[in-house]
Amino acid sequence: MHIRLINPNSTASMTAQALESALRVKQKDTHVSAVNPVNTPVSIEGGADEAMAVPGMLDEIRKGERLGVDAYVVACFDDPGLHAAREVARGPVIGICQAAVQVAMTISRRFSIITTLPRSIPIIEDLVSDYGAERHCRMVRAINLPVLGLEEDPAEAEQLLIREIEAAKKEDRAEAIILGCAGMSALCDRLREATGVPVIDGVTAAIKLAEALVGAGYTTSKVNAYDYPRLKEPKMAACA
Repeated sequence: MHIRLINPNSTASMTAQALESALRVKQKDTHVSAVNPVNTPVSIEGGADEAMAVPGMLDEIRKGERLGVDAYVVACFDDPGLHAAREVARGPVIGICQAAVQVAMTISRRFSIITTLPRSIPIIEDLVSDYGAERHCRMVRAINLPVLGLEEDPAEAEQLLIREIEAAKKEDRAEAIILGCAGMSALCDRLREATGVPVIDGVTAAIKLAEALVGAGYTTSKVNAYDYPRLKEPKMAACA
């Protein structure tokens, strides 16, 4: 099977990191490719960035459809344009937030999420509610570090994350932690070892979920909501 990982922002190094995480967990016979648009924000931090990133992401899915890609992973924790992407794709489209939440609800009763900036907290809280996990999510926390700061100073990012994980264990009574940014994926194993709590990376969770869905023969429903977008011809202006 061919799974395409799409980083909706334009930072190629972040795409490469997400791909490295995906390659660590994929099955031997699964092909994972990774792409990112070039005319999108360098990081996605808020609704305006999401809106600017979606058209380029949809273009990448259309390219994948022509190549016969079996499933897609949207490697941004805000799950931008997820419903639109499912309208365009034949196969499953997995958002890393939804995948991580589903894994957390499977392996724990209560979990907390740790993201980058405080402005992302309400966005993630709304997603948790949309995915039916509001009762299970104890808290959405932020380390107050921009997305690109994860690459610029990974050592500081790791220490900030450890501090918030320990606080979530004590104050939230969280039984598992979700990393609320694709740029944190490289730190997942180190954080798990340092804190002794299950730490869930949405990229790897989404890759494994995509493999399972494709392997079972599931495709995106084209009945009503996720049907392919209707083709619309522009109306010609009436002659005077």
